[in-house]
Amino acid sequence: MKRLMLGNQAFARGLYEAGCSFVSSYPGTPSTEVTEEAAKYDEIYCEWAPNEKVAMEAAFGASLAGKRSFCGMKHVGLNVAADPLFTCSYTGVNAGMIICVADDPGMHSSQNEQDSRHYAVAAKVPMLEPADSAEACEFVKKAYEISEEFDTPVILKMCTRVAHSQSVVEERERILPEPRHYEKNIAKYVMMPGNAIRRHPFVEERIRKLAAYAETSDLNRVEMGDPRIGIITSSTSYQYVKEVFGDSACILKLGMIHPLPEKLILDFAEKVDKLVIVEELDPVIETHCRKLGLEVTGKDVLPLEGEFSQNLIAEKLGVELPASRKLEETLPGRPPVMCAGCPHRGLFYTLAKNKCTVLGDIGCYTLGAVAPLNAMEMTLCMGASISAIHGFNKALGEESEGRTVAVIGDSTFMHSGMTGLANIAYNQSNSTVIILDNSITGMTGHQQNPTTGYNIKGDPAGKIDLEALCRAMGFERVRVVDPYDLDQCDKVLREELEAKAPSVIISRRPCALLKYVKHEKPLKVDCEKCVGCKSCMRLGCPAISVKDGKAVIDTTLCVGCVVCKQLCRFGALQSQ
Repeated sequence: MKRLMLGNQAFARGLYEAGCSFVSSYPGTPSTEVTEEAAKYDEIYCEWAPNEKVAMEAAFGASLAGKRSFCGMKHVGLNVAADPLFTCSYTGVNAGMIICVADDPGMHSSQNEQDSRHYAVAAKVPMLEPADSAEACEFVKKAYEISEEFDTPVILKMCTRVAHSQSVVEERERILPEPRHYEKNIAKYVMMPGNAIRRHPFVEERIRKLAAYAETSDLNRVEMGDPRIGIITSSTSYQYVKEVFGDSACILKLGMIHPLPEKLILDFAEKVDKLVIVEELDPVIETHCRKLGLEVTGKDVLPLEGEFSQNLIAEKLGVELPASRKLEETLPGRPPVMCAGCPHRGLFYTLAKNKCTVLGDIGCYTLGAVAPLNAMEMTLCMGASISAIHGFNKALGEESEGRTVAVIGDSTFMHSGMTGLANIAYNQSNSTVIILDNSITGMTGHQQNPTTGYNIKGDPAGKIDLEALCRAMGFERVRVVDPYDLDQCDKVLREELEAKAPSVIISRRPCALLKYVKHEKPLKVDCEKCVGCKSCMRLGCPAISVKDGKAVIDTTLCVGCVVCKQLCRFGALQSQ
């Protein structure tokens, strides 16, 4: 049966059809839906891990036990998982193991746009790169074959456009591979120096064999057209090239992006008059071609940053697109904003009012940095807020201790905040950490985490008690506030900043978008009392606007949180 599928959905279908038995991931856009879709197949055990490193190590353990395994993450998540990646390249695998990494050119939902192909090169493992949903499904099955044939983990690289676009996929039956039993092998799996040094030559020989495989693999294909121009490309760039050139160019479409073939590329280059490399972000293919002595056009005309499009490629390569094939790229601005009723809004208002220096973290609460709240001054990576405030306060001492806080979400805290908190407890900086507990992993679309008490399927699971955990880590001052109560937030914040001891404040209120959250009736405006002072606008709530000098409540958005009501000195905002 043929179905229209998102790339991530098709990837999950590939896991099912290939006989994958174990999935462990940490949610991260644009990779999240692979694991969510895989969890819909009862034949596959799926879980959300606390972070990507744990996910990869768990997937390695399942592979070691003889079951085909998978772990998924976004590009910055691969940074977190780099430690096990580099070493399981040395150990190899038992059953097949696939690592999905989803890059985000254009930074639609990320703090950088790094190119994950460098990880495949550095770790010396193969990487496949599908260009549409059908390939996402089929490449998964091919990746497991490569993994088991060459004794290696395989990285399968997605990107935002492939992950979140749709194309036709032909569904097939699930085929379970022959069981692979675990056998004790200390020389292969115990990476102490004496064993590891003997595994390195295996890794180098494996890359040579994989390079030979790439020469004839059907993962790479040549599409002959007009020989006046030949284009080497991959992934979503291939789709843009086809939109621009159709059959009027020769194309070498690479599905195996590492290791890259040599003879295949040289033979292709001989057949064309001009060679062009079209790839997003870094010149990985281009550098390989130049090492082969080829003269190419690439990053001398195409940008190193941002997403490509057919319009951009046509412009940079001097092709006039007919109007029917041009895309209208002018879109109205839609600045991100915290949702109406977001529990983080009241807390950030309190921080801004007290003129705190706020070191932030990764999550939807990062929007606390934008106007009108302007309440966050640093965001680096997952967990960095807690580690950074320790260094910040150690460097400045009393100059910063009474006015600086770190904010971090509940899921991010479980991901990589605990070690930073342990550092504060151990090395004793006078730091105040605020855990924004909205009872879910919000930014990536409401995934469960170790603090929610539910697993990926919504079934009851182990639940970590944040207050007990923080106390067990050595914090005597642990407070809980309701971010809808501005007076309470203000009082507790001031007390903890004045205290001469490390402290944790837990701001607890479920995400307003959770289905089980029951909202109050929308607020109403008494126009006779409203003087147009715009105090309510300081919250940046999308449910509040001003028209003809009076506040207006959008009743389709307002959830009756009454945070704005607490700011109105004239009683104009009223509950119904």
